[in-house]
Amino acid sequence: MVLREPGGSDIGERIRNILLDSASDAMCAETELLLMVASRAQLVREKIEPALEAGMIVLCDRFADASVAYQGFGRNLGEKKVSELNEFALGGREPDLTFLCMLSPEQGQARLKDRATDRLDDESADFHQRVFEGYQCMAGSGKRRFKVIDASATPDAMLAETLGHLKRLEHGVLKYL
Repeated sequence: MVLREPGGSDIGERIRNILLDSASDAMCAETELLLMVASRAQLVREKIEPALEAGMIVLCDRFADASVAYQGFGRNLGEKKVSELNEFALGGREPDLTFLCMLSPEQGQARLKDRATDRLDDESADFHQRVFEGYQCMAGSGKRRFKVIDASATPDAMLAETLGHLKRLEHGVLKYL
């Protein structure tokens, strides 16, 4: 099953629209965090838990670590506070594997030139630098589930690196691909 965050469920998609809408530019950091966590809790209960119970593999574009980076570091709300709220939303679930596709904030902003942006894309360079630093902290945390992918590489090279990590998994996830 392939999901995204914020969103991934009917309720989550409605929350996503509020979060990313440029008209929500007056949203305070605490509201942003609580909406992210609310969307995540709904996604876990409605989609992820049933899929895992059915023996499915779940791939999610962004998840709880994104809130640590964006709200914890980017919005300066703190890693501890965000992690505590994530624990509540996840109900004991944690990803088995997390790919951190690392790209400098400058390279990321350059990629936005030819596409529509949202409220978070339009944040300051300082904000994006703090988010990047949050992801760097996670990458250097020593947690085995984090696998760093060089997002400045070509899409084919990124795919090859990702598949290389998957091939080394103990439970042989590639038999499902």
